[in-house]
Amino acid sequence: MHTTEKERGWLLPDSRIGALRPGLYLVSGPIGNMGDVSLRALDTLAAVSAVLCEDTRVSGKLLSRYNIRAKLVVYNDHSDDKKRKAIIERIESGEALALLSDAGTPLISDPGYRLAEEIRAAGLYVTSVPGASAPVTALQLSGLPSDRFSFIGFLPPKSGARRALLAEWKTAPGTLLAFETAPRLLKSLADIQDVLGGRRVAVARELTKMFEEIRLDEPEALIAHYTQNGLPKGEIVLVIAPPALEAHSTETLEVLLKDALLRMGTKDAAAFISVQTGVPRKTLYAMALALDVK
Repeated sequence: MHTTEKERGWLLPDSRIGALRPGLYLVSGPIGNMGDVSLRALDTLAAVSAVLCEDTRVSGKLLSRYNIRAKLVVYNDHSDDKKRKAIIERIESGEALALLSDAGTPLISDPGYRLAEEIRAAGLYVTSVPGASAPVTALQLSGLPSDRFSFIGFLPPKSGARRALLAEWKTAPGTLLAFETAPRLLKSLADIQDVLGGRRVAVARELTKMFEEIRLDEPEALIAHYTQNGLPKGEIVLVIAPPALEAHSTETLEVLLKDALLRMGTKDAAAFISVQTGVPRKTLYAMALALDVK
């Protein structure tokens, strides 16, 4: 039984979505603060035939908060081919189903990728109802460059595999984002120090919650802090600074500056490339003035 607009109460006058097209709706949930769920997400959850979720207790709290009486169906990493086939058959029969993440965006280190691919392969409709994302939120708050970044998922639990993954991404341009747990944090920071050197790392935890904290420092300093003060609690995103380009040739810096100067003024271009490379802004400003860019 679907909830009426009057019962829901949170609908805006122009937020009616009507009957949904049969298919799978990838619905982003809050990453902490329940107020971050979108109006479209709430409309969708109220309109679908059922909500697929990893943990009914977590999803149930969100739906209860907004008075949505939707049927919850467990779908997680242990769901098998039989479960996916049953879901596809429901969509083929004309149902609209939502896949709701416990926290953030579905399919981002979250169950559902295989399900979504099989539904697409069957020629059925799959769409996204976007919303909160822990990696992007951590990147925003980290103080590290955000113009180019790579999300590398959960760091492996064993040091050998973790170090191998970090080595694989060592020369990748841009900031790196990774999920980690508190019990493994010190060992992961030590591996980051050994493999990536003294790159700054932001430890972002409890994002959007009351005790949200972003601590940015070199790995050794972070290890000393957490050793002295105890491991942090809550969900953790690590934001790792990009490789420094100070050692790059003058020619490389000039190429970067010329590209930036096509889009912004001299002062802004110097500041922009300084953030990306670590080269002093004054040095880059002098180089930019000497360049003949029209």
